[in-house]
Amino acid sequence: MKKIFYIIIISSFFNKTLYSQIAENDARALIEAYISPLGNSLAAGLNNGWYNTARPHKLGGFDITLTGNFVLINNDVKNYNINDIVQGTMFSGEESPTILGNNTGQEINILGLDSTNTTLKLPGGINLPVLPVPILQAGVGLIKGTEIDVRYIPEINFGKSGKVGMIGFGIKHDLLQWLPIVDKIPIDLSFQAGYTKIRSNIQLIDPDQILPGEGSLANLDITATTINLLLSKKLLMFTPYIGFGYNSNNTFFYVDGKYRIYDDYIPVDALTEFNFENNTTFRTNLGIRFNIALLALQANYTISDYPVFTLGAGISLR
Repeated sequence: MKKIFYIIIISSFFNKTLYSQIAENDARALIEAYISPLGNSLAAGLNNGWYNTARPHKLGGFDITLTGNFVLINNDVKNYNINDIVQGTMFSGEESPTILGNNTGQEINILGLDSTNTTLKLPGGINLPVLPVPILQAGVGLIKGTEIDVRYIPEINFGKSGKVGMIGFGIKHDLLQWLPIVDKIPIDLSFQAGYTKIRSNIQLIDPDQILPGEGSLANLDITATTINLLLSKKLLMFTPYIGFGYNSNNTFFYVDGKYRIYDDYIPVDALTEFNFENNTTFRTNLGIRFNIALLALQANYTISDYPVFTLGAGISLR
């Protein structure tokens, strides 16, 4: 969270020096370029682990599954080029790391109102090669080859004052039952969709130092949606499967209350809200499931802009 606090300090500096709408848009674009890869990576993890077969549960069938979704952070999302992002003349610079990049930020040049140049060092990243996203979910079979899945983590505390919570809903539906003759083919073909929302917040300053009337909560909300066509074939204890579809996610970053910078108060309206551009990518998922009695083990790999390797285990009664 220290990195996000740093970028907020920079955004408050931008607000003090802005002199045109173009400059304001450029400042927002730089902040988005820095933070959005984190939201996109988390969303990629959230959009995985929904399934390990194309066959929905029968009526009353159920599973409880824990998956570890490991988002592989490639070099394409670890850096951004400042000159490629800005449109005006206020900000200039070269390549700097995103929040997922290396921990050495680059200097940016700022052209002030009086035509004097100022330099400001941008924040570095956390240099993260892999982002783990664990998920616990349960599914139950309904009528007509339909399965409903639920993910839920009640709001829990982390750190001194941070909180995070998650909720998600998914559906899987057998398509072959609606296709005469084709439904006799010994494979499973299903439609699957899932929606997950994660909400987190943390104090920007040490809660032990908060003065009366201060709030200073930073919020990072992420919604992730996936829609897929699934195909699988059960072979004794093994079930290989493949999924084709797309991921979509939205990241919303905002601050409540006030916080102090150098013994000064910066009101929340000096920061504004950041609703990052919706990120949509196509995906291909390849995996295999292994059953031993009620125990179901799975491993799969998702090919996308944000690749994900998933391992999972659960109890399943078809």
